[in-house]
Amino acid sequence: MHIEPGIVDGAKIVLSYATALGAFGLSAKASIEMIKKDGLMSLIGRSALTTFLVFVFFELLPHQAVGVSEVHLILGSTLFLMFGPAAASIGLFLGLLVQGVFLAPFDLPQYGMNVTTLLLPLFAMSIVAQRTIAANTAYVDISYKQALQLSLTYQGGIVAWVAFWAFYGQGFGASNMASVATFGMAYLSVVLLEPVIDLAVLAGAKSFNRFKQSSLFETRLFH
Repeated sequence: MHIEPGIVDGAKIVLSYATALGAFGLSAKASIEMIKKDGLMSLIGRSALTTFLVFVFFELLPHQAVGVSEVHLILGSTLFLMFGPAAASIGLFLGLLVQGVFLAPFDLPQYGMNVTTLLLPLFAMSIVAQRTIAANTAYVDISYKQALQLSLTYQGGIVAWVAFWAFYGQGFGASNMASVATFGMAYLSVVLLEPVIDLAVLAGAKSFNRFKQSSLFETRLFH
């Protein structure tokens, strides 16, 4: 979902700074709530894990430039279910920053757009999870339908934000609209695959009995 350089430039890119600040604000709010519930060290530990995982996902998992952006297997819903919204959001924006600074400096001007595109759908997914997963259901026990709802929310949000940035920066010309549509269609494969990965990871987590009380994982994962 890396926005291609040049899609939004000039004065228009200022908007991405404002939307990124909003995303950082939601991350800060989630982090404060997590610290109150699980403690600062738990947040630090989980965030270190998610940052490493996001960097690995971006660099090692298959990704392909399609249309106005890149199709990535981000596994945002997996990070959310395993580590919670606060650590997942921190891992996403720090992992993206590490990649940009050390391996892809040409992506840094688009950092605000990419952060917005990654984080705002994550918090939308958090709201959907609260409404669709009963409070007495551990995440390791969710159904494929529930995992699909989370993936649709997250990946659909990414496609929507990518489309917004493309139309905002380049207008509604036929070529740009075709590029956005091509990207959106390519992302369908991620929407279908990610719930399967989520359930596989959650099934594996069920066997990790010694981690049920670990502060490195989201409390709802097992309880």
